[in-house]
Amino acid sequence: MAVFLTLVLVAVILVEPVVNARYSPLDGDKRLNSLDNEHLVTNLPGQPDVDFRHYAGYVTVNENNGRALFYWFYEATTHPDEKPLVLWLNGGPGCSSVGYGATQEIGPFLVDTDGHGIKYNPYSWNREANMLFLESPVGVGFSYSNTTSDYSVLGDNFTAIDAYAFLQKWFRKFPSYRTRTFYIAGESYAGKYVPELAELILDRNVDSFLHIDLRGILMGNPETSDAEDWAGMVDYAWSHAVISDETHKIIGKSCNFRSNDTWSNNDCSQAVDELFRQYNEIDIFSLYTSICIGDAASSDDKSRQVKFMHTSTMMPRIMGGYDPCLDEYAGAFYNRPDVQKALHVSDGHRLENWSICNHKIFDKWSDSKRSVLPIYKKMIAAGLRIWVYSGDTDGRVPVLSTRYSLGSLGLPVIKAWRPWYHQKQVSGWFQEYEGLIFATFRGAGHAVPIFKPSESLAFFSAFLQGESPPSSR
Repeated sequence: MAVFLTLVLVAVILVEPVVNARYSPLDGDKRLNSLDNEHLVTNLPGQPDVDFRHYAGYVTVNENNGRALFYWFYEATTHPDEKPLVLWLNGGPGCSSVGYGATQEIGPFLVDTDGHGIKYNPYSWNREANMLFLESPVGVGFSYSNTTSDYSVLGDNFTAIDAYAFLQKWFRKFPSYRTRTFYIAGESYAGKYVPELAELILDRNVDSFLHIDLRGILMGNPETSDAEDWAGMVDYAWSHAVISDETHKIIGKSCNFRSNDTWSNNDCSQAVDELFRQYNEIDIFSLYTSICIGDAASSDDKSRQVKFMHTSTMMPRIMGGYDPCLDEYAGAFYNRPDVQKALHVSDGHRLENWSICNHKIFDKWSDSKRSVLPIYKKMIAAGLRIWVYSGDTDGRVPVLSTRYSLGSLGLPVIKAWRPWYHQKQVSGWFQEYEGLIFATFRGAGHAVPIFKPSESLAFFSAFLQGESPPSSR
């Protein structure tokens, strides 16, 4: 099936006519076609004054099934024609890159805590690059399919194929970016999305017509290899006093996270359940920040319950962040009629129902690679720049999980473990391997840019320039 979809995709791209570009009245030196102008966002409610353009709308990735993905694209604040293009993906699976990445983390407009507007982000990553945020796969955020059966076959491969189709068609809308230096970045479950899409691009680049100038990938607190991710989660919980010595020992003795039948061991299942009972009391994504209580909070608050099933090999999920209440604020903002009209989602009357995460997608996810480490090896061999970073107060994909995963690659060390600095303070530590850099962010949770916005921007800039993080004050 995957091969068939791949062949269909290539055929569609090859036969689709190129839309003629024309000069935009907004910029005589930049070529944009009429559809791009239709996607130009001009009246976003509450938008701060900015000097850059941004675009939002749908790209249809499958005409027959009526599958369309929603994107929000921000030009760089200065010299957009000279700066690279970066695609940002959030994970879940089932969570919105617009709701998290674009308007809680690294975009120029952040959802304000009043739940009704947005504010300017002085540490937006579009200071350094042209930033493209994609809600993927269908069923996430505003993205949709008119074919019901599509929602029952969602998985890693499906998501990569549609994301690739999106890029190829998006480049037809924005032809000046076709040959631009390109990077993919993301966090959490996008630790699988990002390398899987990168691999697909590498494989398809043998066709010069489809070539994308992919130079590297950047991933934060990424799911990488299930066995190592599980082991790291357990050890991190114990080392940070979330679980008892006894629970840690039982898991160590009874759980085989490399098995296809891990949860058939009752001792293992019960001990892991105990781990999540403890994490349900706090925010697993940020151990030392407050949870979103609200007026009707109780011990039965479903928003903080673990999404974990013994019938699944997938890693669990608990929603939250630095300010978990922001999830509610984002929902209030994106379900406003005037916001949806401005973003070309609806006409402002027939509203689309937007939520920051679609839990049904997580529950029914049909295809998840147990490890993307073989893809890492392929990317290293291809000479791609690979940077991985971890907020060190995240319990969901903790620093230990990532260290265990990367350690299993057995890469030679080029620069030994050392601190990196921002504004003369230690921001974290990093180690440079042959083909890969791994860094930590001191005091940051799962979504690092929320906790350390200035440091994250400096780190992102170093990544784009291919320079090691600053290792002196």
